[in-house]
Amino acid sequence: STISEAMEPEDLVTLLNVYLTEMSDIVMEYGGTVDKYEGDAIIAFVGAPVAYENHAVRACMLSLDMQARLSVLREQWLSEGKPKILNRIGLNTGPMVVGNMGSEKRFDYTMMGNAVNLAARLEGANKNYGMFNCISEFTYEPTQDEVEAREMDLIRVMGIKTPVRIYELVALKGELSEDHTKGFAYFAKGLELYRDQQWDEAAKYFNAVNKFIPGDPPSEKFIERCRNMKANPPPTDWDGVFEATSK
Repeated sequence: STISEAMEPEDLVTLLNVYLTEMSDIVMEYGGTVDKYEGDAIIAFVGAPVAYENHAVRACMLSLDMQARLSVLREQWLSEGKPKILNRIGLNTGPMVVGNMGSEKRFDYTMMGNAVNLAARLEGANKNYGMFNCISEFTYEPTQDEVEAREMDLIRVMGIKTPVRIYELVALKGELSEDHTKGFAYFAKGLELYRDQQWDEAAKYFNAVNKFIPGDPPSEKFIERCRNMKANPPPTDWDGVFEATSK
């Protein structure tokens, strides 16, 4: 909305079409299907109509490629005086119905199911941590030998009662820098202490992450959480689940 307000409609459409084309091409390079566009959002899936054994890995790879390509486009657009464009991606893996849906006279080839809804919620969940690639435990499990991801939190998203463990998708396996590897180790320890309600100790480890990943947004978010939890302790039956109150 902010970008729309600052641009003429014709210029906005031109920019959006370039963005959607570049991102959609990457989806299709990995055998993915572009379901639909909703404004600037792309809804896509991998595994239908062509089935792939490694559909979850393909989804992760195309997401990383999308971010890499957008990084190049972003610098180009900024140099041309265009706004800074960022995107957030939510990935989930699970059973869903895919096929022609709609009325007898008009229908779409699309997907439906709780697994689809969770993916949509994970896209929005990125905002709670300052990250851009959020994957569920159901995507992490079959891809953990192929990608680098750090455990981020246990959350309950709007409209879905069961908590889900989420991860930040960062890179392909073996492509994580030494500094990020060290920083993520401190983050993991901080997360362990946070769940054990050792707020001060947890904050120390989250602070230490910044030595290796300066200004790491998730660490800053958890430092703030530790401060708030210390001031307002959770109930004795606290299960460590973060309640996402927005989409």
